[in-house]
Amino acid sequence: MTPHELHSPTQSARDACYDQTIRVGAVSYLNSRPLIVRLFDRLPEGRVTLGAPSALAESLLAGELDVALIPSIEFARHPELQIASNACVACAGPVRSVMVYGRVPPERVRTLGLDEGSRTSAALSRIILAERYGVYPDLIDFPLDAELADCPADAVVVIGDRGLIPAAELLRFVWDLGAEWHRWQKLPFVFAFWAAREGVANGKLAAVLNRARDEGVGRLPAIAVGAARRLPLAQRELLDYLRRSLRFRLGPGERKGLRQFYRLAAKHGLAPEGRETCVDIDHLATDR
Repeated sequence: MTPHELHSPTQSARDACYDQTIRVGAVSYLNSRPLIVRLFDRLPEGRVTLGAPSALAESLLAGELDVALIPSIEFARHPELQIASNACVACAGPVRSVMVYGRVPPERVRTLGLDEGSRTSAALSRIILAERYGVYPDLIDFPLDAELADCPADAVVVIGDRGLIPAAELLRFVWDLGAEWHRWQKLPFVFAFWAAREGVANGKLAAVLNRARDEGVGRLPAIAVGAARRLPLAQRELLDYLRRSLRFRLGPGERKGLRQFYRLAAKHGLAPEGRETCVDIDHLATDR
């Protein structure tokens, strides 16, 4: 995130901000930029740490953060966490930045490379391979600083900003995981959302995170301009991605998709059973 995107809060913002010291973990990918671009205005007393979703989940669970934008699968795996807001990163069709690149046909995948920043996409790709093809591959790490060519796996999960860049090699299949899920389940898919340690989530924090999201969504053109300076993609393409490929509200459809994902994750031993009952956020004053 560039300095002009995160800045000191104005007085008007301070009047409606969260006035408690809080440690926040925010994802650095473009797909979450609308959720965090206004966080310094809304959390002037907060300490914001940028990182990959997987690393933020670990820091939250270790007590190093109070609230973080984490992979949705990690909420299913850890009942001590609570949903903190209705702001999320989701899609209802092609997401364009969460990909599986296959070098062999899906039914012949024996090794799966997992993006180091991913947890949710790793689980979803394993579910699809198991459900559709009866395939349970061995897992290989795909480091954040590696190129696709560096990973020898039969198929590789690639997420975030590097997932936006088309693969240069000849492939046997390419899956956009958002599109694959929607074609299969006819539901939105939620990749990440704000979660907090027990005792941190409350209506005021939810309202602040949602307000930051709403203000960020209102600044998509400026976010696309900043992204075009560091990614080899045109500004108009990046703006189209932000506007058309992503959803940022954990609404009824997104929660229904999340419940189904959690059921499938439990079926395949990737999360405990019963967590689909824990995505009701109506008890939070999420939009005031």
